Amino acid sequence: MPLGGGNKCGRCSKTVYFAEEVLCDGQSFHKSCFLCMVCGKNLDSTTIAAHMDEVYCKACYGKKYGPKGYGYGQGAGTLSMNKGESLGITQETPAPHRPTTNANPSKMAQKFGGSDRCPRCGKAVYAAEKVIGAGSAWHKIGCFTCATCGKSLESTTLADKEGEIYCKGCYGKNFGPKGFGYGLGAGALAHTQ
Repeated sequence: MPLGGGNKCGRCSKTVYFAEEVLCDGQSFHKSCFLCMVCGKNLDSTTIAAHMDEVYCKACYGKKYGPKGYGYGQGAGTLSMNKGESLGITQETPAPHRPTTNANPSKMAQKFGGSDRCPRCGKAVYAAEKVIGAGSAWHKIGCFTCATCGKSLESTTLADKEGEIYCKGCYGKNFGPKGFGYGLGAGALAHTQ
């Protein structure tokens, strides 16, 4: 502590005595000098935001140093045309918009105007209802079912043959090995007399 009383105020540079001292970020302030650098509001421990020896209320700090764009700095639902010139903010000019030239790599999507077609029903399959199986996009509800028994499928219960999908049971019965002991389920042997 320097001679002659107390520390120097971070705002007015005058001596701060113990009874009127407010500490923030290693600096001392008079209670009357502990104000936002932009709007002049009184600050306390819940409303302070410090930045390089400067103190701000959280709203002004957000406007000056926070993210920029629609929905930031003003509160929900508020639209402002203020670009921050009063805070010393200079605007960068955005680069001109250049649309991408990437075409959808799916041959099915190119054929049908941007969306894949379901092999079962032939209708467009959109992202919210899409399931991939046997190299094609299927509707999750109604189409992603066994071709033989109609049971709903998942990636772990799927078997495919020539672009059609089956449950593992039906696939084994129709396309699996044939002979004594096969096709009735795992470990089952048929005994005939």
